[in-house]
Amino acid sequence: MSVASHLDLGPVDSFLRAHRDDMLADLAAYVRLETPSDDLAALARGRDWVRAWVEQRLGLSAAARTAPGGDHGDTLVLDYPGTSQGSAPVAVLAHYDTVWPLGTIKDIPFDVTGDIIRGPGVFDMKAGLVQAVWALRALDALGLPRPPVRLILNGDEELGSPASRPVIEEACHGAAAVLVFEASADGAVKTARKGVGLFDLTLTGVEAHAGLDPTAGASAVTALAEFVLHATALTDLPAGTSVNVGVVDGGTRRNVTAGSAHAGVDVRVSSEAEAERIERQLRGWRPSNPLVQARVDGGWNRPVMARTPAIADLFAQARVLARQLGFELGEIAVGGASDGNFAAALGLPVLDGVGAVGSGAHARDEHATVSGMLERAALAAGLVTSLAH
Repeated sequence: MSVASHLDLGPVDSFLRAHRDDMLADLAAYVRLETPSDDLAALARGRDWVRAWVEQRLGLSAAARTAPGGDHGDTLVLDYPGTSQGSAPVAVLAHYDTVWPLGTIKDIPFDVTGDIIRGPGVFDMKAGLVQAVWALRALDALGLPRPPVRLILNGDEELGSPASRPVIEEACHGAAAVLVFEASADGAVKTARKGVGLFDLTLTGVEAHAGLDPTAGASAVTALAEFVLHATALTDLPAGTSVNVGVVDGGTRRNVTAGSAHAGVDVRVSSEAEAERIERQLRGWRPSNPLVQARVDGGWNRPVMARTPAIADLFAQARVLARQLGFELGEIAVGGASDGNFAAALGLPVLDGVGAVGSGAHARDEHATVSGMLERAALAAGLVTSLAH
């Protein structure tokens, strides 16, 4: 029998339900403090608030550092020692930035009506961090064992984590497990995510008067059309691969043979073999007109998060705990990526989507549920204490 099957999570569940209003008050303050990914001043305020709030709820961290993000939000790493001997740490991943611009809170105010919680960033992913902190607070308040915990909180996830990736990879090294408090998918946790590639094609043609001398030029726009058909044809949905040319532009005037063109490409893959195939095909493509020069920049923003045996075992443990709490936990593979992809690529057991229950990420109807917050905080507490054994 697993450790999870012997745990009694009744006291944890009761503690969290008794502190329902405190959790909602924390979430309200957090959501009202807007943290758009592209506003460094707002991110700095959010970073400072988050650290002060975490240490108010959990006590001073044993070790803390702030990794500067440069042009992006900083990353906080807060270490809390375990109460059991010899346990490897559990890494908790959460981002404090959101996609919403400053001032959105006036249009979409924080609100709790019945079981529904609304507000910018409440689902993606501010409720998740509140759940994580209160899960740890419950374990400490009840004197339950837990391993060392490392909170890794970054402010550039919605931009692809360009500054925080090396910090995350270093901080997760040697972890017993990595819990990612991103939002769930209709209540299911995410045990596999696709890898993401972001590529840019730049074409340089030869300009000429399109009417007076139509054969003198070499059109970058014509080559762009060829590329769009080539790239789109690389999609292989049964293999889990999609290629989307989402941005195109080129030329200067109607009567000028286009001397330049550009395409922005988003790629999603489910395997490293597909990643290699797509990159080879994109970088190896050449226009039919040899006078047009092509350059492909960019690369893989996030590696594939495959459902490894270690991830499957961690999910099985979570499912046992969920049943003890009275609900059935599902799992899903999704096309979107998260910081969990980085940890999974290191070979670590990762459980993603442990955060809010709700829907509407990046949409104006974004919302989470009160019941989901309580349910998932109890589940997270159970997972952490089970890993102390």
